[in-house]
Amino acid sequence: MTKKPIVQLKGVSYFYASSKTKALDNINLDIYPGEKIAILGANGAGKSTLFKHLNGIIKPASGEVLVKGEAISKKNIRNVRQTVGIVFQNPDDQILAPTIEQDVAFGPINMGLDEEEVEKRVKKALELVNLSGFEERSPHHLSGGQKKLVAIAGVLAMQPEVVVLDEPTAGLDPLSAENIMKIIDGMNKKFGITVILSTHDVDIVPLFADIVHIMHHGRVEASGTAMEIFQKHEVLENAHLRMPRIAEVFELLQESGLDAEIKITPRDARDEIIRLVENKR
Repeated sequence: MTKKPIVQLKGVSYFYASSKTKALDNINLDIYPGEKIAILGANGAGKSTLFKHLNGIIKPASGEVLVKGEAISKKNIRNVRQTVGIVFQNPDDQILAPTIEQDVAFGPINMGLDEEEVEKRVKKALELVNLSGFEERSPHHLSGGQKKLVAIAGVLAMQPEVVVLDEPTAGLDPLSAENIMKIIDGMNKKFGITVILSTHDVDIVPLFADIVHIMHHGRVEASGTAMEIFQKHEVLENAHLRMPRIAEVFELLQESGLDAEIKITPRDARDEIIRLVENKR
């Protein structure tokens, strides 16, 4: 049986009143259950605007967004938001309660769940993001990385099928960013959650995404696997993006006259370097 898309965008366009240009311009996307998707684009490409359409925060000027085959409407908005959870770029926009436990419990309480179920979900969500034991802490005294984890836990406690993360590693030091990416990957691998994230960090995309969509000026300019996308030099340049650093090394090897294939992940890079060394013997 063929899988049906869990989220679909059909000809979605959007304008901000303050601007004459389209923030989104005829976007068509099919997102399938269990996928890991990266929306890659420079600042201002339209990534955040796109994400706000995925669970009905804003409505398209034209076109429609379907969740589980149904167009988002006032009737189903509650179900849509239980299916698609969004983690915003700035966790301070999302964290409102005086303690971490209360903050993570906010969504499940609003879903009308009983006390026991709420407690169970809060406990599980905090375990998932490695914040067990932080229940009574004030979220406002945490580091940037920890705040992002609280925001993620708040969404996970609602047990969505799709989690959307807007620039999850923005403003974080490398170790915190790596930790967040491991947790996001785990959500997908352990629980089959469909994960969609936006980023302009080209180096994390090959390590994470099954499918990559490049956005530029409100349009999807290219779609494919990370390997396919990072072969489109012109598209990347036009979207103010670059190749991952690892790929640049292989380009330099090619310039030196070696018969090297471009690789974009550390594991593939290792295998290619071993192949080159063995060929030289």
